[in-house]
Amino acid sequence: MEKILLVKYGEIAIRGKNRWIIENRLIAIIERNLSKLGRYSVIKEQGRFLVRSLDEEMNYEKVVPVIIKIFGVLGVCPGIMLKDQSLDSLKKGALAYMEEHYPDGGYSFKVTARRSNKKYPLNSQEISAEVGGYIFESLNESMKNVTVDVHNPEVSLRVELRNNAYIFSKVIDGPGGLPVGESGKATVLMSGGIDSPVAAWLMAKRGAAVEAVYFHSPPYTSERAKEKVADLCRCVAGYCGSIRLYVVPFTETQLLIYDNVPHERMTIFLKRAMLRAAALIADKNGSHALVCGDSVGQVASQTMQAINAINTAAYPYPVLRPLCTYDKQEIIDLANKIGTFEISVLPYEDCCTIFVAKHPELRPKRHIIEKKEKTIPGLEETIAKAVAEAEIIDV
Repeated sequence: MEKILLVKYGEIAIRGKNRWIIENRLIAIIERNLSKLGRYSVIKEQGRFLVRSLDEEMNYEKVVPVIIKIFGVLGVCPGIMLKDQSLDSLKKGALAYMEEHYPDGGYSFKVTARRSNKKYPLNSQEISAEVGGYIFESLNESMKNVTVDVHNPEVSLRVELRNNAYIFSKVIDGPGGLPVGESGKATVLMSGGIDSPVAAWLMAKRGAAVEAVYFHSPPYTSERAKEKVADLCRCVAGYCGSIRLYVVPFTETQLLIYDNVPHERMTIFLKRAMLRAAALIADKNGSHALVCGDSVGQVASQTMQAINAINTAAYPYPVLRPLCTYDKQEIIDLANKIGTFEISVLPYEDCCTIFVAKHPELRPKRHIIEKKEKTIPGLEETIAKAVAEAEIIDV
């Protein structure tokens, strides 16, 4: 009897002929993340992955938290593996499992069996009945006070007969989605706020390898603001492995815009300049898209008209906005779930906050914005210079 983990994956299972490529990518990610803890084996096991410890007995408390953060993982089942699939072995293994995981008794349970080998001498219902009856009699002889409830049990014990026999009762949810890198690469415009790290997390969940760009404007923004963004990237990297952060010095660009455009349009021109800079970085790192944390209608620069006026600056890259249909509370809830909220609310302001207009234009016209932008002296050269001087931080 060996402690193991069964890893379930959801969306990957419905892929077509290329499914094996995505499975192998996910196995490689799981192995890479677990390599920091010791030696582990990850193999395919008929629609699941089997994780075994090669050095010592499986430590669930150490291993499970690592795996349930990996995109593509739908759930993790801590359980035991039996190479002997005889009925007697199943009974004794199931009883040992229940005694270890539910030692106090006083619960209702049922057993659900599944067999992939249809030549097994008992069918699934017969296996369930035999194993369940054995557990019931053995535990009640030990005064554990357990009952059988096939409709609404407190404990659902699963017995699966595949290449080996597996026994488990708990499914710990993972994030789902696709393995990082499956959908290409994206560059995220990362501020120190609540929205952009959540947008980065959502893109990574859809299989994008993400890199980030932060616009740093000393003396208007402090070193603590930069550290805050690095901490946000570090938090998101806990789910996707690693993130490269480009810290672009943006003071000169911002002051140039500030001196040459109406104040009520400052935010629009500033965001266009940021998209231009991000597009230059995307050229360097091989990204296929830019990502923003905008939600439609949340603030003045996120009206449909403003988004239309801003987007063309990103050419030739599409601008993806995974939060566009979320309201603020939904974004906050997700930020709390992934662990970025407490960092985001630290009181270190980014450049957008410092230079925001008091009364921004709500419905800018794209052709007017583009025409005015051409009159700003040396804008493209200033943006290119800022990108060339970017600091790179790998987290």
